[in-house]
Amino acid sequence: MRKVTYRNIHNFFKFNGVHFDSNGLRVAAYYLIKEGNEYEKSIGDFLLDWFDDNPYIDLQTSGTTGTPKIIRKNKQALVNSALATGDFFKLKPGDTALCCLPVQFIAGKMMLVRSFILGLEIDFVAPNTNPLENVNKKYDFVAMVPLQVQNSLNELHKVKKLIIGGAKMANSLENKLLNVSTKVYETYGMTETITHIAAKKIGERAFSILPNVSISQNENDCLVIDAPQLSDERLITNDLVELINDHQFVLLGRIDNVVNSGGVKLIPEKIEEKLADAIAARFFVGGIPDADLGEKLVLVIEGEKQVLDDSIFTVLDKYEKPKAVFFVPEFEITESGKIKRKAILKALE
Repeated sequence: MRKVTYRNIHNFFKFNGVHFDSNGLRVAAYYLIKEGNEYEKSIGDFLLDWFDDNPYIDLQTSGTTGTPKIIRKNKQALVNSALATGDFFKLKPGDTALCCLPVQFIAGKMMLVRSFILGLEIDFVAPNTNPLENVNKKYDFVAMVPLQVQNSLNELHKVKKLIIGGAKMANSLENKLLNVSTKVYETYGMTETITHIAAKKIGERAFSILPNVSISQNENDCLVIDAPQLSDERLITNDLVELINDHQFVLLGRIDNVVNSGGVKLIPEKIEEKLADAIAARFFVGGIPDADLGEKLVLVIEGEKQVLDDSIFTVLDKYEKPKAVFFVPEFEITESGKIKRKAILKALE
């Protein structure tokens, strides 16, 4: 069997309804860069990078937990990721796909790579907050961030299989997605793992890993990922997990979000899950410096100041109740929709 490499273009592949080979895509790339709008120019840039003579490609991280950086990956690793996704989600040549994510980042790039390699017929729309609004056809496979999904609930009948990543999904959104006909999956991954290495159906507790990935924990209970087809190095994450077995895990939260309040370690994500049904606005909990406790737990809510009924905290354990509540008119977020917790908390100190 011939090995699939980054130079391959599947003969079922279509770009906005048109068959292209690699030479045709180079020509299309120049046109997109010269005549296209911003999101189309980024597609053109990626096409030229993909079909140049280098065996590697440079990727920009989202900067959720630090300064955005450029990492270099072999193109073959992106192909391997595409093949794993195809196996896991049972994608087949001729399936239709929609890219509504910015191609500057890995999630948008991988929609193109999957299409080249798996033979998908991919269309592109602007990566806005309501990407399905003006779409008049049905798609087999679409990837979105939670904000896009929230704004597309009435349009999801146009999608057979939807993957959601890039940011934590609110419980309220997950509950709404239990009632749609679309097969919806939440994904786990990052730029370093070339998007997702695990996924779970909406309503399930544990993530299941994709083919050719191994998982373990370090001494801090953080997830360790061994994926030799994606990365030459084992990746030690900052994600606290509960390992169910050798191919499933439950995501608990990030170790860098943990609040040590008077010696009690609190996981904000677990507290947020308990409060999710009681607070309608976007919110999060975190820690700010405190003279007596070292750190004190605070609740930060997006929107105008309001009076909260103390009864909403009855679902929390003794030490989980926030010591203070802050209101921020509008949360600062990354391009993928993640709340910039650290920056917001720093401003509240």
